[in-house]
Amino acid sequence: MRLPGVGDGTVVRTFDAPEALGVNFHEVRARSALNHVPGGRYGFSWTINPYRGCTHACAYCFARRTHTYLDLGAGRDFEREIVVKVNVPELLRAELARTGWKRELVALGTNTDPYQWVESRYVMMPEILAALAAARTPVSVLTKSPLVMRDVELYERMAKRLPISVNLSVPTLDEDAWRATEPHTPSPAARLDAVAELRRRGIDSGVLIAPLMPGINDSPEQVRPIVERARKAGASFLGGVALHLRDEVKDVFFAWLQAKRPDLLPRYETLYGDRAYMRPEHRKHATRAVRGWGRTRGSSSRTGASPAGGPGGHSENENLARRGVPPGQDPPDQRALF
Repeated sequence: MRLPGVGDGTVVRTFDAPEALGVNFHEVRARSALNHVPGGRYGFSWTINPYRGCTHACAYCFARRTHTYLDLGAGRDFEREIVVKVNVPELLRAELARTGWKRELVALGTNTDPYQWVESRYVMMPEILAALAAARTPVSVLTKSPLVMRDVELYERMAKRLPISVNLSVPTLDEDAWRATEPHTPSPAARLDAVAELRRRGIDSGVLIAPLMPGINDSPEQVRPIVERARKAGASFLGGVALHLRDEVKDVFFAWLQAKRPDLLPRYETLYGDRAYMRPEHRKHATRAVRGWGRTRGSSSRTGASPAGGPGGHSENENLARRGVPPGQDPPDQRALF
């Protein structure tokens, strides 16, 4: 089997795992580890993506469209054909050792989750983090998985000498919405517990409520418990991003609506029928329950990060960008992922 754009295109090994029935893992040797994101509009210029595809199977995932670059589908293939770049740690060490490396912020989790299930088998993140630490390179991580806590001692050591941010995505605590929209993700409550422990250890950690989906997880009654848990955890920041649907992702999400929430189809056809983003007034409505949380949050931050929107602090978008989280827009189009 060959995949376009993957090193020389050769898949080293393909297999399935008894623990992940129906999922195929394709081991490949990549050409590079660091992916350059031009323009600087996202708050970071470099990303690392050790995996392609994601077994979390989130119905709304913006990264689904990147699977089409491999001549794979954005639907079931994205969830069940997982590409593992087995040589990323060694490539990264070589790339960071180059004299031209400027120690700019490197973001992980901007495409697919670096702590999805497959990471529990390949354990590449500790080597990746060790390489970044040795090169004195700032790091931001975004994940939906408490597996990140496996590496907490490494993050703790890094945080003493480098800007480090380990952030958790928690779109909802509503059991029905969680199970329906991201069926194979770990417990959202466990993700918030991870934020609390990261903050207790002095590591910058925030919560991203994304995406906010009209009629699914955007009501104040659904969002407020996340905000309160984030406050209690001492989260460094909290941000909310409205759902956006581009290209193949729109097709996948509308198929999900047809199967799971046909009552919402007319509403979404109005909101997204001829566009990828909601109109500004609709986005404002979807994120209404998140805005202003920092003004009542007090001084619970332990690393000196200013509360979002607080006096002398940063705006929500600035807080997101400073931590390598794309603020309220489509994340970078990362075609050069190999």
